[in-house]
Parts: sequence; C-alpha cells; structure tokens
Amino acid sequence: MATAGIQFKIMPEGIETNLEELKNQVKKTIGSFESGVFNEAKEEPIAFGLKALIVTIALSEDEESEAVEKALSELEGVSSVELIDYRRVVG
Repeated sequence: MATAGIQFKIMPEGIETNLEELKNQVKKTIGSFESGVFNEAKEEPIAFGLKALIVTIALSEDEESEAVEKALSELEGVSSVELIDYRRVVG
C-alpha cells in the first residue's frame, strides 16, 4: 500500500507549555504506530506569544490518520489537534 504525507496542527494548552518537550512526546507517539515516521515539527506563531506545532509525518495508508490524531490529542499539554494536509507520497 502507498504512504501518506500528513500534517497536523497541534495547539498547546497555553504559552507556558514546553514545546520542546511536546515535540519529544509527539515523536514517541508517532513512533508507536507501526508505519509512523516523524519528519519535522515547526513552530507557528498564533497570537500573544502562543505558538502551534505544525507536525509532518509519513504513515502507511493502511493505518488510520484518525487514530494518530486521537493519540496526539491525548498528550499532556495539548489543547487540540487538526489534520491540515493529507497527500499520497510518490517515490
């Protein structure tokens, strides 16, 4: 089956949330999925010092992106998770 390139927007609970620690938790969570591969996490300024994480991963199309989204939303310090891009990876 093909591989999908997926981006999630992760909103922390507040400006006091340690984004480096959150990135490490995200890496571990993505790695717990059989075909999950963490690619990168960028910080995106939102407002008043609040920053979101834009996380890019690769995942087999056999696995459900909703399961990954749910697992990420259950991490400590996460307010919300939104799937913002889903593409089939060629190559």
